[in-house]
Amino acid sequence: MATQTSSVTRTAGFLTIAAVLGAMALSACTPRPNGPEPAAEKFFTALATGDTAGAAELSDRPEDAKTALDEAWNGLQATGLDAQILGSKYAEDTGSVTYRYTWHLPKDRTWTYDGQLHMIRNEGRWAVRWSATGLHPRLGEHQTFALRADAPRRASVNERGGTDVLVPGYIYHYALDARAAGAALMPTARAVADALRPFDPALGDPQLLAEQASASAQPRSLITLNKADNDRIAPALRRLAGVVITPQPEMLPTDPTFAPAIVNEVRKAVADELDGQPGWRVVTVNQNGVDVDVLHEVEGEPAPSVTISLNRAVQDAAQNAVNTTGKQAMLVAIKPSTGEILAVAQNAAADANGPIAVMGQFPPGSTFKIITAGAAIERDMATPNTLLGCPGTLDIGHRTVTNYDGFDLGTVPLSRAFANSCNTTFGELAAHMPPRGLTQAAARYGIGTDYQVDGLTTLTGSVPPTVDLAERTEDGFGQGKVLVSPFGMALAAATVAAGKTPVPRLIEGRQTLVEGAGAPISPKMVDGLRPMMRLVVTNGTAKELIGLGDVRGKTGEAEFMGGSHSWFAGYRGDLAFAALIVGGGSSEYAVRMCKTMLEGLPHDYLA
Repeated sequence: MATQTSSVTRTAGFLTIAAVLGAMALSACTPRPNGPEPAAEKFFTALATGDTAGAAELSDRPEDAKTALDEAWNGLQATGLDAQILGSKYAEDTGSVTYRYTWHLPKDRTWTYDGQLHMIRNEGRWAVRWSATGLHPRLGEHQTFALRADAPRRASVNERGGTDVLVPGYIYHYALDARAAGAALMPTARAVADALRPFDPALGDPQLLAEQASASAQPRSLITLNKADNDRIAPALRRLAGVVITPQPEMLPTDPTFAPAIVNEVRKAVADELDGQPGWRVVTVNQNGVDVDVLHEVEGEPAPSVTISLNRAVQDAAQNAVNTTGKQAMLVAIKPSTGEILAVAQNAAADANGPIAVMGQFPPGSTFKIITAGAAIERDMATPNTLLGCPGTLDIGHRTVTNYDGFDLGTVPLSRAFANSCNTTFGELAAHMPPRGLTQAAARYGIGTDYQVDGLTTLTGSVPPTVDLAERTEDGFGQGKVLVSPFGMALAAATVAAGKTPVPRLIEGRQTLVEGAGAPISPKMVDGLRPMMRLVVTNGTAKELIGLGDVRGKTGEAEFMGGSHSWFAGYRGDLAFAALIVGGGSSEYAVRMCKTMLEGLPHDYLA
């Protein structure tokens, strides 16, 4: 039954009397009728149920005892107490009872220790001889307990190479409290407006700030700054009446240029996993509230670090590559064998439009010929050695298909048409496929599949089925209504490299949900595509990559009203990638961007 003492509700504890065997003359196997144990038992029973007044009355100094007992319960924020008698001894009118206390503290914590309760007999009646040691052997007079919580250091987030990308830190929130400012409100508002105007012009009107602060029942929220900005302006503001600066714990990037959009999404995704278990201590404090001694301590358990698949070497090389152009440029790299996303790089022009490397939808141009060629091979329409026409122009239905600059190769093997990017050849192949042929083929490479990657929102692309012959013809060489993201084309390249579509992932230990997956790519498709993609580099449109290892891929130039996009998608060893320059023109610029990335990697990285 709960007992209310000193305005604090106590949870009932339990009292156990333990017999202690001993051979000493002053020890007893069972309480002697005239020994101190019966009186001590009453004291422990009252104390264990939170009846501090009743327990105190069983002592020789009831007022002092009650104050000390109340302070102990309050300082520990205790929810209960188990008291156990371990043994006793006495001689004449003095004695002692050995006890074991188990305090029950918030959040299922317990604290157990042994001590001795001193007893005195007066006129045949035993009572507790009150002293602080009745609560703990190391508790001094005029001291009490206090419970302290020790928050563990938050875990960090690191990239695959082991370096930190997010670490615990603080951001700083600014507010203006009109009531605290009092008569100094306007001078304070002017100083605040001058200091914060560079960060937010809307905060630059001191009269408006003062009026808004005066009209608010709470301090008027102003802005939140990072540490560097706070360090710059806080010295001028922190001592002004009415300025409230509140540090707020936050995970901060170690390098603001390292995949900022991705790292920010990761921060949101793992925020609840980084705190760990807090430690706690029971300390003694003196009458001034100053800590004196630590009686019990439980170390906190920090959460394990979180690892993401981004690799600093790949990310930095990719970022340096996209920074070589002022047009919107992006590059995505994936490890085919595991699906680990190694890099998502965008330059500043691309960043202005959001995470378009993983979400943007663009016509893929001739990079889509990877899908069309694979579909033709799977349907036994052609093999890499099948001779096919590659005229400069070709009328298919109501559509006239033209090669770049109208080049004409005559009749050539599929592999050469692929390496030299013959639009006429692949338009003709697509025209003979069923309405859903390219849709189903693209799904085998992950394009059109919904991947719910924890920490990253992605959109691979879409290849709508069509009964319109002209549309299907255009789709065959990546125009028409086909749209993909660089992420989707990197996944397609990774599929050829791995012989199966890898499931992309970013945060270690978290599964990616897959919806709408296509049939697996067949060995026949893989065996046909790999040598043709190598031929693109050795004898085709990506010769600039010769000398950088066994690179295989496909170039693309996707036309749109007023220009064209520059594409390259490919792989080298266990590294697949796709590069896009929006409005970049010839595919040679995307090839050159990939060359810059590969040259920036450690020697033979994943080759």
